[in-house]
Amino acid sequence: MSLTDLASVDVAVSPVEKYREFLATKSLRMTRERAIIVEEVFASHEHFDADTLVQRLAQRRDSKRVSRSTVYRSLNLLEEAGLVRKVARQDDRDLYEHDYGYPQHDHLICQRCGKLIEFQRNEIAEMLEQVAREHGFRMESHRLEVSGLCNECCSPPSNRPKKLNLL
Repeated sequence: MSLTDLASVDVAVSPVEKYREFLATKSLRMTRERAIIVEEVFASHEHFDADTLVQRLAQRRDSKRVSRSTVYRSLNLLEEAGLVRKVARQDDRDLYEHDYGYPQHDHLICQRCGKLIEFQRNEIAEMLEQVAREHGFRMESHRLEVSGLCNECCSPPSNRPKKLNLL
C-alpha cells in the first residue's frame, strides 16, 4: 500500500482522550485493551484491516490479552467516534486508516493489486464547495476514491513470451 506523506493536523486532544470522551457518551469505559488498540492504530498512518491490527497487537508486550473480537468491536466504535474510517474493501476485508488529526485527502485504488495512493488537491475541495453552494447544500466533508489500475499494473510485462510459445 503506497502512502504519500501528508502532514498531520494539530488537534486539541489526543486520540486516546477523544476516544475516552466518545466512550463516555455511550456509557462505556476506556479499558486497558481499548487504550492499547487506539494507541496502536495511531502509531503510524498505514492502511490496515482487522487481521493486520491483530498481528500488530500480538507483537506488543502489553497486548497479549487483546482478543480478536475486542479488535472488531473497537474498530466499529473508533469509526463511529470519527477516529478511523473505512477506505476500501479488498478481498472481503475492510481497510481502515486513522482519520483524526490527518488532513482531508483522497485515494486512487488499483483494482488489480490493491495499491492505495493518497493525494491531496485543494482544487477538488474548492470545486465541490462551489457545486454545493449552487445547490444550496452545506458540505461538511467529502470522500473521493478513484478506481483503476496503477502504473505497475498498466505496464506490459518485461519478458513477453514469444508468439511461438503461446501455440
